Amino acid sequence: MTPRAATSLVLIIAIVALLAVAVRPRRASTLDFYLAGQRIGVVTNACAICGDYFSAASFLGVAAAVYASGLDGMWYATGFAAGFVPVVLFIAAPLRRFGEFSIPDFLGRRLESSAVRLTAVGVVQLVILSYLVPQAVGSGITWELLVGHGAAGMDAYTTGVVVSTTVITTLVVLGGMRGTTWTQAVQFLFLLAVLLWLTVATVGSGFSYPSAADGIRQEPFHNPVLHEDGWRLVPQDNALDPTRAARFDEPGARYDRLSQFALVITLVLGTAGLPHVMNRYFTSPSGWAARLTTVWVLGLAGLFYALAVALGTAARALLADAADDHDWLGELTVEGVLHVPEHALLALGRLYGGFAGLGLIATGALVAVMSTIAGLLLAAAASWGHDVYERHLRPRATQEQAVRAGRLAVVAVATLSATLALALRPESLTALFPSVVAQMVTWAFAVAGSGLTPVFVLAIWWPRTTASGAVTGMAVGSSVAVATVAAGLWTGGGVLLLAPALLAAPAATIACLAVSAVTSPPPGVEAAWVRLHGTAADRQAERLARLTIRGVDGERSRRSPARRRR
Repeated sequence: MTPRAATSLVLIIAIVALLAVAVRPRRASTLDFYLAGQRIGVVTNACAICGDYFSAASFLGVAAAVYASGLDGMWYATGFAAGFVPVVLFIAAPLRRFGEFSIPDFLGRRLESSAVRLTAVGVVQLVILSYLVPQAVGSGITWELLVGHGAAGMDAYTTGVVVSTTVITTLVVLGGMRGTTWTQAVQFLFLLAVLLWLTVATVGSGFSYPSAADGIRQEPFHNPVLHEDGWRLVPQDNALDPTRAARFDEPGARYDRLSQFALVITLVLGTAGLPHVMNRYFTSPSGWAARLTTVWVLGLAGLFYALAVALGTAARALLADAADDHDWLGELTVEGVLHVPEHALLALGRLYGGFAGLGLIATGALVAVMSTIAGLLLAAAASWGHDVYERHLRPRATQEQAVRAGRLAVVAVATLSATLALALRPESLTALFPSVVAQMVTWAFAVAGSGLTPVFVLAIWWPRTTASGAVTGMAVGSSVAVATVAAGLWTGGGVLLLAPALLAAPAATIACLAVSAVTSPPPGVEAAWVRLHGTAADRQAERLARLTIRGVDGERSRRSPARRRR
């Protein structure tokens, strides 16, 4: 690592650490640790959600998918950005108006069932783990290219995984949601600035997106594959028409029509079930603020992914010509095509900014990883510390004890995810997927979109949803999603790896509807409906009625011993 690259990396980590410590909660309150006191403003929360959401799959993976698959890779950007449309239309405002700590807490309170809460905790932990592992993989890939060597006897990949996980785990334990919010907002602004700089640098060098696309489409599409005797460049099969060569600007370079549709559906449905993203809406001061926050997120996401797609195309057009003139790039490519597509932005950064540019892009990648890991670890802490420990294991625990349990959960989940990431080697999967990181994140979206989103939406919009129906829906959706992915891996790829939500989400919805139809809804459904969809006046009247009933019940309980004595 050059001094400039090391300086940029240390500087951004220092800024993030100082922010996390400076704005950390001063008292051990669960409301402060998990929800930042529910006082986060619209623009700040929008930037924090983007920092939470734009993971290594977004920063490295989308450009990599476009680089390796052309038009088919753009479906990742489409699905990631469009995922917030159903959130703004159906979820953000009623979720915040109901007001709990997490998705399991919301479902458990809405359906008045401990079984629902604990089942949701299990699904949430599966989603979190599925999402954490590719973030750690992304950090290892970035460290390999940025530093090139390990430390303390570890190789470069292992060092990257260990360092990123250790740093962000420490910051989350210290800063909680308040510290994480501000660090994620700053991290997102840094990521956006990095993409803007790289875009300006490529355009300033004479790059033109239309002319680059025209040049790339002239040649059949090829990608490298690792064989026993080394890397080879092989033609990419056309999934839509086997008689024609695959081309960069045409669909079919990687997926057939069903796979393309399945990928977008999985990403769109999965966004609404991501615990680290949905938990952020509980930090908004009101339902209106939560909805406006999502509108901001949609605009920022559109800009971010448009830049990522353009840079993926630029990498495909520019790196091939530059490989002959730069020895370092020749080592990363075969006949001008990168071995690992996730190196696309990193290679562009070094090409136009030297080692300083490489350090800037690599720092951005590590920032994306750490920002998302922070949100996921906080979601894990809320599930274990609040939904399990505080709600079930020790209902009378003090605020300090509940926060301590959440911090221990952060350390445990981070350790497990890093261990799983170390067991994976991304180069062994590049033949199957256009971007290993983006594809692994898609599996997390599949579990979230199948196991949580259908029940989540029904609980918000269908008053007949029951606890038994919700438990059945979550169990069916998550089981079918996991089984589908496992079957796809076992058979060597295909639509099964991309279609989990296309199969599992309808199965979960049908299961929840069918069981709810033959079981009874919770007794407090009318009051819950007012909290979800009523006006401010309706909710105020409902709160007054609830307080009045509690007062009458309390007066009766005080009088009953006197009556018994008489």
